[in-house]
Amino acid sequence: MERENAITMKSNPLTLIGDEVKIGQRAPNFTAVANDLTQVEFKQLRGRTVVICSVPSLDTPVCDRETRRFNEEAAKFDENVTVLTISMDLPFAQKRWCGAAQIDQVTTWSDYQQADFGTKYGLLIKGLRLLARAVIIVDADGIIRYKQLVPEITQEPDYAPVLEAVKQASTEYARK
Repeated sequence: MERENAITMKSNPLTLIGDEVKIGQRAPNFTAVANDLTQVEFKQLRGRTVVICSVPSLDTPVCDRETRRFNEEAAKFDENVTVLTISMDLPFAQKRWCGAAQIDQVTTWSDYQQADFGTKYGLLIKGLRLLARAVIIVDADGIIRYKQLVPEITQEPDYAPVLEAVKQASTEYARK
């Protein structure tokens, strides 16, 4: 499935490939590559609240700022919360960038091999083979509780509602 004009980059419309995920649905499992080149699956994180930050490339100023911000915020989250940043960057580049930026609270996975995350979450940018900027929160039961697709890829997400949604998702898990 293709969604034309779903987002923009510097006001130019872009098409996203894949089915759009919705709040309340079970988060699709996907396969990606960890920084050590091992295959990882999203279902490995079941039982945790997961903040998925989809970004075009860590080597760009906006993605850099966003990931640094989530690294700072993650230090304040409940221990049952994982922040996962996914991009098409090669695992080597992700590892190098995280080391240089002193990122220690965010896990990075690469979608470069199969674009499995991008297509299953409807965030693969047609023609560019990059991921759209989005934040998705999945609760410990694997249900999508929050989604923010950033309309202009050169802009950062609106952090306030994301942080509130993380707090709500992790609080609800603690009540169970």
